[in-house]
Amino acid sequence: MQFIRPPLCDVLGMPLPYDIGGRAVSAAAAARPPPYERARAAAHYSGEMRTLVHKMKYADRQDVRVLLGRWLHDAGRELLPDADVIVPVPLSRWRLLWRQFNQAAVLARELSRHTGVAMEPLLLTRAQTTRSQVGLTRDQRRRNVAGAFAVPRGARKRLAGRNVLLVDDVITRGATVDACARVLKRAGAARLEVLALAMVTNEALAAA
Repeated sequence: MQFIRPPLCDVLGMPLPYDIGGRAVSAAAAARPPPYERARAAAHYSGEMRTLVHKMKYADRQDVRVLLGRWLHDAGRELLPDADVIVPVPLSRWRLLWRQFNQAAVLARELSRHTGVAMEPLLLTRAQTTRSQVGLTRDQRRRNVAGAFAVPRGARKRLAGRNVLLVDDVITRGATVDACARVLKRAGAARLEVLALAMVTNEALAAA
């Protein structure tokens, strides 16, 4: 298991080669600032973590959720004190029907159980079904999820002025969490941060 540890980019949460002794912003974050304040992930998306995520998503191994929830809680220790509400990245209706559960919601529920921060899965919904992001470039991913998410009209009052912690299982190239963050910000969220179980990094790609 390759856990992600400091030094990190303070914005994207990606590991950095060395510690500069203060707040560090990676070249990627400086060149393309994301629509959220900070992101963090527990581990590189490789090896045993990749296996555990696949077991949860595709083999219905719900028994791993407690362990994964603890790792997620540990990874989010910088973000959780500011969070008013935890919101999972939603699945499309047909994927939810096929899989019978949303892995991001499973993780968000475990995180809520650990922290006492409310989890509200209906603050963000899928407005349209998109094709799989697997194999797409960064720009293709961004276009694929453009307009895919929405905050229901009836949920906007519950969202307004609140600090949101957006939870997903894996951050690959960031297109999905970027799209979700923009929608939540436009709908009135005061602050948006992102927490994931795993992140695709250079180290993860090398170990895949």
